[in-house]
Amino acid sequence: MSEAVKVAIIGSGPAGLSAAARAAQLGLAHVLLEKTDHLSDTIFKYQKGKRVLATPERLDLRSDCRFAEGARETILGNWDQDAANNGVNVAYQAEVVEVSGQKGAFSIKTAKGAVIAAENIVLAIGTQGNPNRLRCDGYDLPHIIYQVDDPEDFKNQHITVVGSGDAGIENALGVAEEALENTVTILNRSKDFARAKAKNVSDMMEAGENGFLSIRTETQPKLVEPGWLTLETPNGDERIECDVIVARLGSVAPRGFVESMGIEFTGPDREAFPKLSPTFESTVPGIFVIGALAGYPLIKHCMNQGYDVVEFINGNSALTPADEKDLAAIFADLPQKKSVSEWLDYLRTRVRIFADVSPLQMREFMLDSKVAFYRRGEVVFEKGDPGSSLFAIADGHAEVEVAPGVTVPIEQGSIFGEVGLISGRKRGATIRAGEDSIFVEVSRTAALKLMAAVPGAKRVINRISLERQLLQIFKGGLTVDDLQEVVDQAEVVRVPAGKVVVTEGEQGDDVYVIRSGSMVVEKDIGGKPIFLRYLPAGSYFGEMGVLSGEPRNATVKAAVGSEVIKLTGESFRKMLAVRPQVRAATEAAVAERAAMNAFIESRKASYSSAVDLYSDTASFIMKEGLGEATDALLIDENLCVGCDNCEKACADSHEGLSRLDREAGKTFAHLHVPTSCRHCEHPHCMADCPPNVIHRGPDGEVFMEPGCIGCGNCMRNCPYGVIRMEAAPPPKPGLLSWLLFGKGPGPGEPSPKWTKKKLGDEKPKKIAVKCDMCKGIAGGPACVRACPTGAAIRVSPEEFLSIARLEEDAG
Repeated sequence: MSEAVKVAIIGSGPAGLSAAARAAQLGLAHVLLEKTDHLSDTIFKYQKGKRVLATPERLDLRSDCRFAEGARETILGNWDQDAANNGVNVAYQAEVVEVSGQKGAFSIKTAKGAVIAAENIVLAIGTQGNPNRLRCDGYDLPHIIYQVDDPEDFKNQHITVVGSGDAGIENALGVAEEALENTVTILNRSKDFARAKAKNVSDMMEAGENGFLSIRTETQPKLVEPGWLTLETPNGDERIECDVIVARLGSVAPRGFVESMGIEFTGPDREAFPKLSPTFESTVPGIFVIGALAGYPLIKHCMNQGYDVVEFINGNSALTPADEKDLAAIFADLPQKKSVSEWLDYLRTRVRIFADVSPLQMREFMLDSKVAFYRRGEVVFEKGDPGSSLFAIADGHAEVEVAPGVTVPIEQGSIFGEVGLISGRKRGATIRAGEDSIFVEVSRTAALKLMAAVPGAKRVINRISLERQLLQIFKGGLTVDDLQEVVDQAEVVRVPAGKVVVTEGEQGDDVYVIRSGSMVVEKDIGGKPIFLRYLPAGSYFGEMGVLSGEPRNATVKAAVGSEVIKLTGESFRKMLAVRPQVRAATEAAVAERAAMNAFIESRKASYSSAVDLYSDTASFIMKEGLGEATDALLIDENLCVGCDNCEKACADSHEGLSRLDREAGKTFAHLHVPTSCRHCEHPHCMADCPPNVIHRGPDGEVFMEPGCIGCGNCMRNCPYGVIRMEAAPPPKPGLLSWLLFGKGPGPGEPSPKWTKKKLGDEKPKKIAVKCDMCKGIAGGPACVRACPTGAAIRVSPEEFLSIARLEEDAG
């Protein structure tokens, strides 16, 4: 064994290389152990020509090695030079297989039998050597690969990339180059691209718009066969050609190796990270963990950590991380005066969803969050407000107004706002501070990242969400303790659009709560499925089977891609047994639904055409996307006279550009759905707006504030074709000038000919144009106010698909 070094760094990725360079600059005896014959194997394995991004831009780089956005080859070349210039002591082909000893006297054994003595160890091995594998039938077939070295290796093939983080998107873009003539599809299990950088998402969307690849959201593999891949999509199963599957599903720590050193993890989950102190020290004194293995996958973060950890080892206790000033600004207005580290520790120990978040992850997470002090009685949000952010209670408590004058407390350590996060529905109640309190507001994007990276946080959010939904459904007749067994046995199930959840006539007593999306209820009458009702997120069904023990008396299926929470009939029955008042309320609801079913069945004989029309109309508007709408424009063609006043009024209320196309869209019977924004529960247009100018207003309207850069992402993301890219026309003369003197083009959107004549050679920038429900305009939507016959109406699905409509039609 050679003489002990001050620090041995295992792994030469960005974190390890930066640590070794700092040790060299400080004159510390060190060695950088790399198992391959080159530095930074993870970056080395990036596909050829890959553009490496230097994010986050707001974070300063602190390292003795260079790093800026550039090509993979340039960055690797710079690092080779920097390692040599800094005098880094690198041992190549030195794979570490065993670590023993204690602080000041560690022994590191390599695969070749060499033994290195070290006072301290920096573990910077990353996670890419331990990728998550595909989990579906056929997962072990040979055409499934887990990285793309050179896109040029793939030509004229059908390629499916599974996973839409940065690596997946970059691989998809690489093999989708036009010259390669591949047919490329990328799959994302959710609607959001929470794990990927904004630029990568933008590039992917642009490639999709240009036809270079197909982007499939809410879609995952179900069956892999030679030459084929069966997908589970929101609209059911679909089989596509597939010669190669590139699985980029993330990676996890090589837990066995790390735990063999005695290092403890934050929890039992596969995705958990080692427990670390704010100075990166693990539960084994003298062993420090940095980089992706610590939960920080971004290169700039890793390099900063490499620099910092060696400074800490060298005794620099006064050093603060590079993000210290940004975090200090977030906590600056709070009444208590604490250091950044104290605030982070305070939040981690007092909020349940942060319990499993490491100090390092907490720093990154808080940069995307807000912390605010609320006085007693101060409103956090009102019932009916739009909002998808999550709130955590760090100090004090919140009060939920469940009825006028009736409030329920939410204790310190818990969360609120989780229903908006998951379902996209408006706020279900008014929330106030019950005393002087500190609340953390977590944006939807940050919350999704937290749930993806920290399994413990996801479990807490899901559990509290289910408890709250059940408590809200049963109007305060239950306590959290009553729900324990129900929640313990609950299961979240994804349901593609059109898939049946319960079937009429089948035996079953499970109860379902709609977590997101919506359902439709149908009953077979005279051999035909007749629409009964629409169930939005937050509703429940299946309780009739629990109470009666009879077969299902109706069929329930997903109107759009949805998630339901399945509650076992046995646990639900036990819950009702201990709360007679809840059972009575449930029986009353069942009786009401039974009466509705009886009404439909009894009217079928005498009002057959009305019932059939109502049912067919409901099916039609579900297909037109109203299942995820919160407000939609419908036109009764029996009343419409084709005057186009709706379009003209829209244009004259919005800088001369109409937000609707009356004639476009589809028609069923007398009902027409024109091309106009649905103001969806989860607006697709918000998924990737680089300047973040798309918001939801106080009345639920999805609108665009000034600042659009014209990227077109929202237009590409909208599945209903209701957003267009247009330049505002020049100002028109007033209405009186047109009426009296014939000046200008008249009411409505001016013709292209008039606009071109006025603009001449000027070409104004195009921006996104969509309906905003006439936000800020007195009297409400101009299209409805301008309709002379009352043909135009704006409704939500719940309002339109009601039994009252059937009674009106039948009467």
